[in-house]
Amino acid sequence: QAQPVESGGGLVQNGGSLRLSCATSKTTLDYYAISWLRQVPGKEREGVACISRDGKTYYADSVKGRFTISKDVSKNTVYLEMNNLKSDETADYYCATQAECRGDYAGVLTWGQGTQVTVSP
Repeated sequence: QAQPVESGGGLVQNGGSLRLSCATSKTTLDYYAISWLRQVPGKEREGVACISRDGKTYYADSVKGRFTISKDVSKNTVYLEMNNLKSDETADYYCATQAECRGDYAGVLTWGQGTQVTVSP
């Protein structure tokens, strides 16, 4: 499976929006779930959202109603639309492949290199 490649991070003000992209392969989207996780330096990685092979979506409670995960199979890309961002959501955001979406976001098979999101107060 191809290593996912994230893009779209940057600086945004508190309450602002960003859309992250995760470019991957058709095979990966056909056979694997794709998750977004984030990590603040010095803290554990936290699962944010997951989209299954058949398009079912799952979210961490902290982002429900504000974040949307989706995929465009014509572009082999998974997106994470983030609205009403908060300053404590400043982190490195990672795209990852999993055999299936899991509540604990464990069992990651492949990690992307990450994209930095900074939310200014």
